[in-house]
Amino acid sequence: MMASDSGSNMDREMILADFQACTGIDNIAEAITLLELNNWDLVAAINGVIPQENGILQSNYTSEGSQTSPFGPHGQAPASAEAAAVASATTGAGAAPAAPASSSSSSSSSISSSSAAATFCPSRHIVERQPRMLHFRVDYRQRSVEVVLEDSSAVGEIKQILETELQVPMAKMQLKGWKSGDVSDSTVLRSLHLPKNNSLYVLTPDITPSASTSQNSTHESLNQNFLLVISHREAQRDYSLNFPASKTIQEVKRNISDLTNIPVRHQQWDGWPASASDDSMTLAASGISYPCHHLSVCRQSSPAPPSEQAEGVPGPSPATHPCTDIHMVSDSEGDDFEDAPEFGVDESEIFGMGSSGCRKSPMMPDNSENEGDALLHFTAEFSTRYGDCHPVFFIGSLEAASQEAFYGKARDRKLLAIYLHHDESVLSNVFCSQMMCAESIVSYLSQNFITWAWDVTKEATKARLLTMCTRHFGSVVAQTIRTYKTDQFPLLLIVMGKRTSNEVLHVIQGNTTVDELMMRLMGAMEIFTAQQQEDIKDEDEREAREMVKREQDEAYRLSLEADRKKREAQEREEAEQVRLQQILKEQEEEREAIRLSLEQTLPPEPIEESGEPVSKLRIRTPSGEFLERRFLGNCKLQVLFDFVASKGYPSDEFKVLTTFPRRNITQMDPGSTLLEAKLFPQETLFLEARE
Repeated sequence: MMASDSGSNMDREMILADFQACTGIDNIAEAITLLELNNWDLVAAINGVIPQENGILQSNYTSEGSQTSPFGPHGQAPASAEAAAVASATTGAGAAPAAPASSSSSSSSSISSSSAAATFCPSRHIVERQPRMLHFRVDYRQRSVEVVLEDSSAVGEIKQILETELQVPMAKMQLKGWKSGDVSDSTVLRSLHLPKNNSLYVLTPDITPSASTSQNSTHESLNQNFLLVISHREAQRDYSLNFPASKTIQEVKRNISDLTNIPVRHQQWDGWPASASDDSMTLAASGISYPCHHLSVCRQSSPAPPSEQAEGVPGPSPATHPCTDIHMVSDSEGDDFEDAPEFGVDESEIFGMGSSGCRKSPMMPDNSENEGDALLHFTAEFSTRYGDCHPVFFIGSLEAASQEAFYGKARDRKLLAIYLHHDESVLSNVFCSQMMCAESIVSYLSQNFITWAWDVTKEATKARLLTMCTRHFGSVVAQTIRTYKTDQFPLLLIVMGKRTSNEVLHVIQGNTTVDELMMRLMGAMEIFTAQQQEDIKDEDEREAREMVKREQDEAYRLSLEADRKKREAQEREEAEQVRLQQILKEQEEEREAIRLSLEQTLPPEPIEESGEPVSKLRIRTPSGEFLERRFLGNCKLQVLFDFVASKGYPSDEFKVLTTFPRRNITQMDPGSTLLEAKLFPQETLFLEARE
């Protein structure tokens, strides 16, 4: 077996290499995808990428063995790309039974013997045309269709393929999800500049889902295979099992009984959807997720005794989710609990109607004071009942959700979707599993809405909700919710924030379809988008005005700051001038006081006929004036210095010099006499400022 698998892998590697060489597709993942779409038929895959009208399979080649399979006697692909292309040209689709009909018809063209020597060159044809393949994943209700087309195709060709796959007329089909808005059927895909992988969804508002449509869908889904990942909780082991869609729930449980040694009637299950109401249902009709669904199983701890069930105690149904008070018990053939009427199960219990029949864990605890904790419990219970594919519920108060949705920047605002759940409504399970958990709805809500949820099953929680709605949306909204009856729940309120008040755009009841729900959501988004564009424009204009005002305020502030600094600098300069003037004044006053003091202390000027030696000194000032005075010969030099200082020339600022020879008298001992300084009987001196 291993050798066969290894050989198969080698064949595919060679086919992949030949396919890449012929088509010039370097992306391995893209090449593998195209080969898988053609069941690894090299000829069909090449025809799909480079059609014959481009010439790749019209290269002339003749050989006596032209009827020989290009894959050899054992079906192995040739090693070279050129050999594969030539072989495919000679044999056409006749050697490849898995090739499409278009490949068979086109490859049956005659081959001219006159060009036997012609050699096929793949690269020349690849340069002429290298089409870009686009992948589309199209969702319609509970189905997904994969479509692969060249970018030169038109949008209408996608609808033609979907018409065949979905059995929906093109005229009643709306193809949504284009990034550039709605497009016409004649629009060429290349003009939309699409990425390689795209997601679209189909709306059929003019077609009401009918029983026949459901039967056709179920019949088509019988050809699918489901991967069930079943967790054995007690053994802490997971089993990944592939089952055809035609298998019944009962057969799955019997297989698990063989693996876990748990009898079918003692099995307690988690994860079956609400629509799995009977063990005789096929997997295709059970509503489980495709292609993979997660379940868990364990042994029932205390199965109900037959006597209680005979007395009419309602037994569990596969449709109801296991709860703390009731367990899902499956019955095998020949068991005592095989007859359903003995359990007393009716439709109201299957859909959760009636307080006595709803024994599931409540969506919200009764005594939760914090709204965030209540929403955490709601989210966990919702995931447990309906799976992890559901809208992301906002965890927090209704006020916080409103702030998040309405009061940010205009570009970041969203619509608020308020989901109101009621366990006693017959529509709750269907609405949650089929509407709220649909991938298209989940994706659309996640991108464009803030989703907040609340449980109104209990009167206490309902009263609490009405109080919150009155506070945030007004009494009219609260009164509207109060008027809805139990069988009209669940409700989905679409709320849009406005400048003055919040407005409820739509109240969507539980009796709707996926198409209707999507159209209502899209209609609300159109209204919201128009309002949002106005808000963005107003916000941009307001921000522009505020920016101009801020710039003006900043310029004014800078101007005031410059004026203040200039004024402070001027004040400092004036203060410095006053200080300097004061210092000069004080210095002048001090010098004048010293001068007067020296003038008063000078000895009187002697007369020439005094009989004592008298020296007559003539002193030239820096300004050119002369000071003349007589001094006694035995007078000290200090008296001379004091005389000069009394005239405004202190000795610390001026020097007293002789003319010739030049001597600095101020450097001599002030106690020396004029006779000793040789300043007798007369002398001319001059004053010089010190450096």
